[in-house]
Amino acid sequence: MLRYFLVVNLIFMVMSTDAQSYKKIHKEAIVTDSHNDIISTCIEKGYSFDADLKGKTHSDLKRMKKGGVDVQVFSVWCDGNQKNPYSFANREIDTLDAWIQRNPKKMMLVTNPAQLEQAVKEKKLGCMIGVEGGHMIENDLSKLDSLYARGVRYMTLTWNNNNKWATSAEYESGSQKVNGVVDTTSHKKGLSDFGIQVVRRMNKLGMMVDLSHVGEQTFWDVIRVTTKPVLVSHSDAYAICPVFRNLKDDQIVAVGKNGGVIDLNFFALFLDSTAGPKYFDFMKEHKAELDSLKKTGKGVDVIDNYLEENYKSEMDAMEAPFHLVFDHMEHIIKLAGIDHVGLGSDFDGISVTPQKLTDVTKYPLITKELLKRGYSKEDIFKIMGGNFIRVFKANQVN
Repeated sequence: MLRYFLVVNLIFMVMSTDAQSYKKIHKEAIVTDSHNDIISTCIEKGYSFDADLKGKTHSDLKRMKKGGVDVQVFSVWCDGNQKNPYSFANREIDTLDAWIQRNPKKMMLVTNPAQLEQAVKEKKLGCMIGVEGGHMIENDLSKLDSLYARGVRYMTLTWNNNNKWATSAEYESGSQKVNGVVDTTSHKKGLSDFGIQVVRRMNKLGMMVDLSHVGEQTFWDVIRVTTKPVLVSHSDAYAICPVFRNLKDDQIVAVGKNGGVIDLNFFALFLDSTAGPKYFDFMKEHKAELDSLKKTGKGVDVIDNYLEENYKSEMDAMEAPFHLVFDHMEHIIKLAGIDHVGLGSDFDGISVTPQKLTDVTKYPLITKELLKRGYSKEDIFKIMGGNFIRVFKANQVN
């Protein structure tokens, strides 16, 4: 009997030490997520980030604190059909500013590395801004400058839609439609001469060039033109899940050589090659219902939210296996190295998450799994935020 209690006690001690170990490492790391769409979600639904949104969203201020998130890049997004997209981008930045002003002891705007260090030291959520879609500058470099002045520190050159100076991954993959609308804004793949000017201006400003969503030719044009390390804020590995939003092996190698970072997207359809057919079968089954929503002018984000709310059990059944997040991560590490991978969840911009990673409180499970897989404390720090911060610093203008 005594032996039984000794064994049980030993198992408990080992489990307790393991739990303390990963929690301690997670707390010490500067946990950084380079892409979250909570601003758009809150505007669409009338929510506020500093309210309790548990059960409604993937994110809110209290839950980010619980998940140990130190720095969050908030995505400023609208689709290509948005009228006056520059004005809408400023409206979204105003929303973030209002949250920060209401919570000065819990949040602060981060526009440079010194402010990032200050936020971490003061245990405030460091709030960064990334514009998701170059159409929001409305083909005007002065508007790019203005967004930088408001705190924007990266811009995704395209969303799924083209703009007049860059082609998207969706377009270059062969699709002529985005959200059912024929995209005729660009006829030549890649960057135009003005697109090259945009990249050079971003380099000069100190704004990271984000290559998630862009087409392959646009990607290679940027790699040729940029003088700074690039960001891929929320994408995965094409070799594991062959969808147009993921990076092919030669692109992953190129990001490593450039000194950039690829931050992993948690969307099940970008992680799991079996999720797409399930999702499209589901969409076909509910086509009439979704078509009626589209006719009312509802955007893709509103429709995704509708599906989450009304068909939760069916959506949950499409969740990607937890291990696939790490399969993608290790594929990138194998090709580009440990210094070139991080986290870009796309929370509140995705309809289906991986198993376990169901909201922002679950970030410690990533640290736990990395420790289990034998990663060193130093390497965990890099993955959880250090690599993104390095690229952020490398893009700064002295």
